[in-house]
Amino acid sequence: MEPGRLTKKERHELILSEVRRSASIRISKLARRIGVAGETIRRDLIELGEAGLINRTYGGATISLVTSEPVISERGLTLVEERSRIGRGAAGLIEKGQIVMIDGGSTTYEVARNLSQLTRDLTVITNSTGVASVAGANPTFRVILCPGTYDAREGSVLGEDTVEFVRRYNADVAIIGASGINADGANDMISGAAAVKRAMMARSLSTVLVVTRDKFGRSSLERVCALGQLSDIVTDTEPQAALRTAIEEAGAELHVFAGT
Repeated sequence: MEPGRLTKKERHELILSEVRRSASIRISKLARRIGVAGETIRRDLIELGEAGLINRTYGGATISLVTSEPVISERGLTLVEERSRIGRGAAGLIEKGQIVMIDGGSTTYEVARNLSQLTRDLTVITNSTGVASVAGANPTFRVILCPGTYDAREGSVLGEDTVEFVRRYNADVAIIGASGINADGANDMISGAAAVKRAMMARSLSTVLVVTRDKFGRSSLERVCALGQLSDIVTDTEPQAALRTAIEEAGAELHVFAGT
Protein backbone atom coordinates (compact mmCIF):
# COMPACT_ATOMS: atom_id res chain seq x y z
CA MET A 1 0.00 0.00 0.00
CA GLU A 2 1.32 3.49 -0.87
CA PRO A 3 2.20 5.70 2.15
CA GLY A 4 -0.46 8.29 1.32
CA ARG A 5 -3.17 5.65 1.22
CA LEU A 6 -2.64 4.20 4.66
CA THR A 7 -5.71 3.76 6.82
CA LYS A 8 -5.95 5.76 10.03
CA LYS A 9 -5.10 2.63 12.02
CA GLU A 10 -2.01 2.02 9.90
CA ARG A 11 -0.96 5.67 10.22
CA HIS A 12 -1.30 5.49 14.00
CA GLU A 13 0.85 2.37 14.17
CA LEU A 14 3.49 3.93 11.92
CA ILE A 15 3.50 7.14 13.98
CA LEU A 16 3.97 5.17 17.21
CA SER A 17 6.79 3.20 15.61
CA GLU A 18 8.53 6.39 14.46
CA VAL A 19 8.16 8.12 17.82
CA ARG A 20 9.45 5.08 19.71
CA ARG A 21 12.43 4.84 17.39
CA SER A 22 13.58 8.44 17.88
CA ALA A 23 12.04 9.26 21.31
CA SER A 24 10.68 12.52 19.85
CA ILE A 25 9.67 13.61 16.36
CA ARG A 26 8.32 16.66 14.53
CA ILE A 27 4.97 16.84 12.73
CA SER A 28 6.70 17.98 9.54
CA LYS A 29 8.98 14.94 9.57
CA LEU A 30 6.08 12.57 10.22
CA ALA A 31 4.08 14.14 7.40
CA ARG A 32 6.95 13.64 4.96
CA ARG A 33 7.59 10.11 6.18
CA ILE A 34 3.96 9.01 5.87
CA GLY A 35 3.07 11.11 2.87
CA VAL A 36 0.07 13.00 4.23
CA ALA A 37 -0.69 16.60 5.18
CA GLY A 38 0.59 18.02 8.44
CA GLU A 39 -2.96 18.66 9.59
CA THR A 40 -3.73 14.94 9.24
CA ILE A 41 -0.73 14.09 11.42
CA ARG A 42 -1.79 16.75 13.93
CA ARG A 43 -5.23 15.13 14.27
CA ASP A 44 -3.60 11.69 14.61
CA LEU A 45 -1.35 12.98 17.38
CA ILE A 46 -4.34 14.43 19.23
CA GLU A 47 -6.09 11.04 19.13
CA LEU A 48 -2.96 9.15 20.19
CA GLY A 49 -2.37 11.65 22.99
CA GLU A 50 -5.94 11.30 24.25
CA ALA A 51 -5.42 7.53 24.27
CA GLY A 52 -2.36 8.00 26.49
CA LEU A 53 0.02 6.51 23.93
CA ILE A 54 2.19 9.60 23.35
CA ASN A 55 2.99 12.96 24.89
CA ARG A 56 2.13 15.77 22.50
CA THR A 57 4.53 18.71 22.28
CA TYR A 58 4.47 21.97 20.37
CA GLY A 59 4.97 20.90 16.76
CA GLY A 60 5.47 17.21 17.45
CA ALA A 61 5.34 14.36 19.93
CA THR A 62 7.49 12.46 22.37
CA ILE A 63 7.21 9.11 24.03
CA SER A 64 8.48 8.39 27.50
CA LEU A 65 7.64 5.98 30.27
CA VAL A 66 4.09 4.76 29.80
CA THR A 67 2.30 5.99 32.89
CA SER A 68 -1.33 5.66 31.86
CA GLU A 69 -3.41 3.50 29.60
CA PRO A 70 -7.01 3.58 28.36
CA VAL A 71 -9.52 1.66 30.47
CA ILE A 72 -9.87 -2.02 29.62
CA SER A 73 -13.16 -1.51 27.77
CA GLU A 74 -11.45 0.96 25.43
CA ARG A 75 -8.35 -1.21 24.94
CA GLY A 76 -10.58 -4.09 23.90
CA LEU A 77 -11.78 -2.03 20.93
CA THR A 78 -8.27 -1.74 19.46
CA LEU A 79 -6.28 -4.44 17.62
CA VAL A 80 -9.38 -6.64 17.80
CA GLU A 81 -8.30 -9.17 15.17
CA GLU A 82 -4.78 -9.29 16.55
CA ARG A 83 -6.00 -10.03 20.08
CA SER A 84 -8.30 -12.70 18.72
CA ARG A 85 -5.41 -14.45 16.96
CA ILE A 86 -3.30 -14.26 20.09
CA GLY A 87 -6.20 -15.64 22.14
CA ARG A 88 -6.64 -18.63 19.84
CA GLY A 89 -2.91 -19.28 19.72
CA ALA A 90 -2.40 -19.11 23.48
CA ALA A 91 -5.49 -21.26 24.14
CA GLY A 92 -3.93 -23.95 21.97
CA LEU A 93 -1.00 -24.18 24.40
CA ILE A 94 -3.25 -25.24 27.29
CA GLU A 95 -3.79 -28.94 27.86
CA LYS A 96 -6.84 -30.75 29.18
CA GLY A 97 -7.21 -30.86 32.95
CA GLN A 98 -4.67 -28.14 33.71
CA ILE A 99 -4.87 -25.51 36.44
CA VAL A 100 -4.50 -22.12 34.80
CA MET A 101 -4.00 -18.72 36.42
CA ILE A 102 -5.11 -15.81 34.20
CA ASP A 103 -4.56 -12.19 35.14
CA GLY A 104 -6.71 -9.25 34.06
CA GLY A 105 -6.34 -7.53 30.70
CA SER A 106 -7.90 -7.16 27.26
CA THR A 107 -5.57 -9.73 25.66
CA THR A 108 -5.78 -12.26 28.49
CA TYR A 109 -9.57 -11.92 28.23
CA GLU A 110 -9.30 -13.10 24.61
CA VAL A 111 -7.34 -16.15 25.78
CA ALA A 112 -10.08 -16.97 28.29
CA ARG A 113 -12.78 -16.41 25.65
CA ASN A 114 -11.09 -18.84 23.28
CA LEU A 115 -10.46 -21.38 26.05
CA SER A 116 -14.15 -21.25 27.00
CA GLN A 117 -15.04 -22.61 23.55
CA LEU A 118 -13.03 -25.78 24.19
CA THR A 119 -13.71 -28.82 26.33
CA ARG A 120 -10.63 -28.75 28.53
CA ASP A 121 -11.89 -29.51 32.09
CA LEU A 122 -9.78 -26.66 33.40
CA THR A 123 -9.51 -25.00 36.77
CA VAL A 124 -9.19 -21.26 36.15
CA ILE A 125 -7.92 -18.96 38.89
CA THR A 126 -8.28 -15.27 38.03
CA ASN A 127 -8.45 -11.77 39.47
CA SER A 128 -10.48 -10.53 36.47
CA THR A 129 -14.26 -10.39 36.60
CA GLY A 130 -14.38 -10.50 32.79
CA VAL A 131 -12.19 -13.59 32.60
CA ALA A 132 -14.25 -15.27 35.36
CA SER A 133 -17.49 -14.50 33.52
CA VAL A 134 -16.42 -15.83 30.13
CA ALA A 135 -14.64 -18.88 31.59
CA GLY A 136 -17.61 -19.62 33.83
CA ALA A 137 -19.81 -20.02 30.75
CA ASN A 138 -18.03 -23.33 30.08
CA PRO A 139 -19.61 -26.06 32.25
CA THR A 140 -16.39 -28.11 32.19
CA PHE A 141 -14.44 -25.30 33.91
CA ARG A 142 -14.08 -24.70 37.62
CA VAL A 143 -13.54 -20.96 38.11
CA ILE A 144 -11.98 -19.47 41.24
CA LEU A 145 -12.26 -15.68 41.49
CA CYS A 146 -9.75 -13.92 43.73
CA PRO A 147 -10.84 -11.45 46.41
CA GLY A 148 -9.38 -7.96 46.62
CA THR A 149 -9.95 -4.29 45.94
CA TYR A 150 -11.84 -3.78 42.69
CA ASP A 151 -10.20 -1.56 40.07
CA ALA A 152 -12.96 -0.48 37.68
CA ARG A 153 -10.47 0.76 35.05
CA GLU A 154 -8.95 -2.71 34.83
CA GLY A 155 -12.03 -4.80 35.58
CA SER A 156 -9.90 -6.70 38.11
CA VAL A 157 -9.23 -7.00 41.81
CA LEU A 158 -5.82 -6.05 43.15
CA GLY A 159 -4.04 -5.60 46.46
CA GLU A 160 -2.59 -7.62 49.32
CA ASP A 161 -5.67 -9.82 49.71
CA THR A 162 -5.43 -10.81 46.05
CA VAL A 163 -1.73 -11.65 46.24
CA GLU A 164 -2.15 -13.66 49.44
CA PHE A 165 -5.05 -15.58 47.92
CA VAL A 166 -3.05 -16.46 44.79
CA ARG A 167 -0.24 -17.80 46.99
CA ARG A 168 -2.58 -20.48 48.37
CA TYR A 169 -2.75 -22.29 45.04
CA ASN A 170 -0.53 -24.26 42.69
CA ALA A 171 -0.99 -24.03 38.91
CA ASP A 172 0.38 -25.53 35.73
CA VAL A 173 0.37 -22.31 33.74
CA ALA A 174 0.13 -18.57 34.40
CA ILE A 175 -1.18 -16.48 31.51
CA ILE A 176 -0.29 -12.83 31.93
CA GLY A 177 -0.37 -9.63 29.91
CA ALA A 178 1.89 -6.59 30.16
CA SER A 179 1.98 -2.87 29.40
CA GLY A 180 5.25 -3.36 27.56
CA ILE A 181 8.02 -5.77 26.69
CA ASN A 182 11.65 -4.97 25.91
CA ALA A 183 15.06 -6.57 26.32
CA ASP A 184 14.82 -5.95 30.06
CA GLY A 185 11.66 -8.06 30.29
CA ALA A 186 7.93 -7.52 30.78
CA ASN A 187 6.70 -4.41 32.56
CA ASP A 188 3.44 -2.91 33.80
CA MET A 189 2.26 0.57 34.71
CA ILE A 190 0.11 -0.55 37.67
CA SER A 191 2.10 -1.77 40.66
CA GLY A 192 -0.84 -3.73 42.05
CA ALA A 193 -1.27 -5.57 38.75
CA ALA A 194 2.47 -6.30 38.55
CA ALA A 195 2.36 -7.81 42.05
CA VAL A 196 -0.51 -10.14 41.08
CA LYS A 197 1.33 -11.23 37.91
CA ARG A 198 4.47 -12.06 39.89
CA ALA A 199 2.44 -13.99 42.47
CA MET A 200 0.78 -16.02 39.70
CA MET A 201 4.15 -16.73 38.09
CA ALA A 202 5.64 -17.86 41.41
CA ARG A 203 2.84 -20.43 41.90
CA SER A 204 2.89 -21.77 38.31
CA LEU A 205 5.16 -24.26 36.57
CA SER A 206 5.27 -22.13 33.42
CA THR A 207 4.30 -18.64 32.30
CA VAL A 208 2.79 -17.53 29.00
CA LEU A 209 2.99 -13.81 28.19
CA VAL A 210 0.41 -12.54 25.69
CA VAL A 211 1.12 -9.15 24.09
CA THR A 212 0.05 -7.25 20.99
CA ARG A 213 2.69 -5.63 18.79
CA ASP A 214 2.09 -2.14 20.22
CA LYS A 215 3.75 -3.34 23.43
CA PHE A 216 7.10 -4.01 21.74
CA GLY A 217 9.86 -1.76 23.04
CA ARG A 218 7.62 -0.06 25.61
CA SER A 219 8.73 0.69 29.13
CA SER A 220 6.42 1.53 31.99
CA LEU A 221 6.58 2.00 35.73
CA GLU A 222 7.38 -1.43 37.08
CA ARG A 223 9.33 -4.41 35.81
CA VAL A 224 7.31 -7.61 36.19
CA CYS A 225 9.98 -10.15 35.25
CA ALA A 226 12.98 -10.85 33.05
CA LEU A 227 12.48 -12.49 29.66
CA GLY A 228 14.17 -15.62 31.00
CA GLN A 229 11.31 -16.11 33.48
CA LEU A 230 8.82 -16.54 30.64
CA SER A 231 8.20 -19.95 29.09
CA ASP A 232 6.29 -18.66 26.06
CA ILE A 233 5.52 -15.32 24.44
CA VAL A 234 2.46 -15.19 22.18
CA THR A 235 2.01 -12.21 19.86
CA ASP A 236 0.58 -11.15 16.50
CA THR A 237 3.66 -9.75 14.72
CA GLU A 238 7.37 -10.52 14.52
CA PRO A 239 9.26 -8.34 17.03
CA GLN A 240 12.10 -6.10 15.92
CA ALA A 241 15.38 -7.96 15.40
CA ALA A 242 16.94 -6.78 18.67
CA LEU A 243 13.95 -7.82 20.75
CA ARG A 244 13.63 -11.16 18.99
CA THR A 245 17.32 -11.86 19.65
CA ALA A 246 16.87 -10.99 23.33
CA ILE A 247 13.88 -13.34 23.56
CA GLU A 248 15.79 -16.19 21.89
CA GLU A 249 18.82 -15.69 24.11
CA ALA A 250 16.59 -15.72 27.19
CA GLY A 251 15.19 -19.13 26.19
CA ALA A 252 11.53 -18.11 25.88
CA GLU A 253 9.60 -19.69 23.04
CA LEU A 254 8.11 -17.13 20.67
CA HIS A 255 4.77 -17.84 18.97
CA VAL A 256 3.74 -15.37 16.25
CA PHE A 257 0.16 -15.61 14.95
CA ALA A 258 0.22 -13.11 12.09
CA GLY A 259 -2.70 -12.25 9.85
CA THR A 260 -3.02 -13.49 6.30
